[in-house]
Amino acid sequence: VQLQASGGGLVRPGGFLRLPCAASGGPVSQYTMGWFRQAPGKEREFVAAIRGSGVNTHYTDSVKGRFTISRDSAKNTEHLQMNSLKPEDTALYYCAARWSWSESRSDWPGADFPYWGQGTLVTVSS
Repeated sequence: VQLQASGGGLVRPGGFLRLPCAASGGPVSQYTMGWFRQAPGKEREFVAAIRGSGVNTHYTDSVKGRFTISRDSAKNTEHLQMNSLKPEDTALYYCAARWSWSESRSDWPGADFPYWGQGTLVTVSS
């Protein structure tokens, strides 16, 4: 599967953005889809994931209640809706895919995702 993320940009603190990730070469319903981010000078970190069925989701603690991951099977796209953005959310955001779901409630390692899209930059600043 090939992935292409978009939708990044500059937004003020408290604002919102919606990041789409378009998939080709395979239906998103067959994959667990995820988002990661990497801030300047920091390591890549897990943000959120959604099961192929769309039933299960998992978020890192810092975005719970603010970010929502979803998928649109008709458009073969997953989305990351980001509300109440904070300066610390500034990062390059990547979408990724893996075959299986994990029951781990910890942050998932990026090494478990074999498929990656290019990053889209989100900057939260006044």
